[in-house]
Amino acid sequence: MNIRLSDHFTYQKLLQFTAPSIAMIIFISIYSTVDSLFVSNFVGPTAFAAIGVIFPFLMILGAFGFMVGAGGNALVAKTLGEKKKREANEIFSLIVYSTFVIGSLFALAGLVLLKPIISFLGVEGSTLTQNCLTYAYILIPGTPIVMFQFLFHSLFVTAERPKLGLLFAILAGTTNIALDAVFILGCQWGIAGAAWATIISQAVGGLGPVLYFVFPNKSPLRLGKTKLYFSALVKTYTNGMSEFFSHISASFIVTLYNYQLLKLMGESGVVAFGVISHVNFIFLAIFLGYSSGSAPIVSYHYGARNHTELKNLFAKSMKMIACAGLCLFLVAESSARLLADVFVSYDPQLLGTATHAFRIYALSFIVAGFNIYASAFFTALNNGVVSAIISVSRLFVFKCLSILILPIFWGVTGVWCASIVAESLALLVSLYYFNSLKEKYKYI
Repeated sequence: MNIRLSDHFTYQKLLQFTAPSIAMIIFISIYSTVDSLFVSNFVGPTAFAAIGVIFPFLMILGAFGFMVGAGGNALVAKTLGEKKKREANEIFSLIVYSTFVIGSLFALAGLVLLKPIISFLGVEGSTLTQNCLTYAYILIPGTPIVMFQFLFHSLFVTAERPKLGLLFAILAGTTNIALDAVFILGCQWGIAGAAWATIISQAVGGLGPVLYFVFPNKSPLRLGKTKLYFSALVKTYTNGMSEFFSHISASFIVTLYNYQLLKLMGESGVVAFGVISHVNFIFLAIFLGYSSGSAPIVSYHYGARNHTELKNLFAKSMKMIACAGLCLFLVAESSARLLADVFVSYDPQLLGTATHAFRIYALSFIVAGFNIYASAFFTALNNGVVSAIISVSRLFVFKCLSILILPIFWGVTGVWCASIVAESLALLVSLYYFNSLKEKYKYI
């Protein structure tokens, strides 16, 4: 059944439409974890710690792709809802071309700043430093491709081809897994093998969609001629600013976690948090996938001024997110040891630490989905300011304060509790905006 953005969405149809986006982000989160699994089990904990240390910097470089993906996605979907198909295609093309240019500039800046950043992070030890440099020097030149991957994951939904986005994610993921086995186990390239496997798989996921949209296709979108819609670019960047700040903040938060844990526990703390962060990404992928998959529907009906359908989408989304949050918490609590065992089965002490930490951290899943959806929902309504306030409050202000203050009273346990406190405080912000803007957008 071909589901279109203009349809009325029942629970079944909403789940069918968003399922490919949910599956896609879950799959991406799983295959992005494969590097760490191979490195932790077959290269060693120091190399695993190196990925945990340098990964936030790499995510900052790619964060622009999330920004234009979310902001551009909302604008293109809204323009389609206003029945301006040619303008929507020109804006779509402009967004893609400008992303390549900016991605190339980010890559150049990343190469220049890499060594000072590693020094600033306080990385000590020649082996750890060298692993960070090796991994990053291979991945940074591929920054434009990474941005494309993030960008097209969103735009495939607006193009009413979410299953095709999932297909490219699967192709990229299987490529990464296969090449990890070849380069790390077969060729014995160590952490460099993990990096090469990642960059090649990103090329599959980032450049493949370009070919699809260049040639004639059955979607409403196609890459072609464009003109400089300056106001559209400004709207895209400002509207997607919350996603940009989200990923910048998330990367900074991981760095702050690592900094605190290095002080309190040493390298073992960083390894334990590495386990949590990878599993956390997989669990939160359900909320992220649903939010990104449903956002174009919200944007379309907002552009079409169909307030009845907006109310329908909002009410159903709130109920599904509440159920998903509770289920994820129960799954996390019951499978914490099993999940930790996948990463650090070789060290009983690390296994115990990671299991204990994850069981505390898992409480945040009950609340996190509402905050993730709130940010994406207001981006879809083309209100980037509110979306950014929610994201920055959640991922920067509240988490920073929690990570810095709670350990003063509770030590390492305070670090593991930081996410629970931050998500709970952020929920108050989300609820405030849901209530205060309901009359303006008429979704309640």
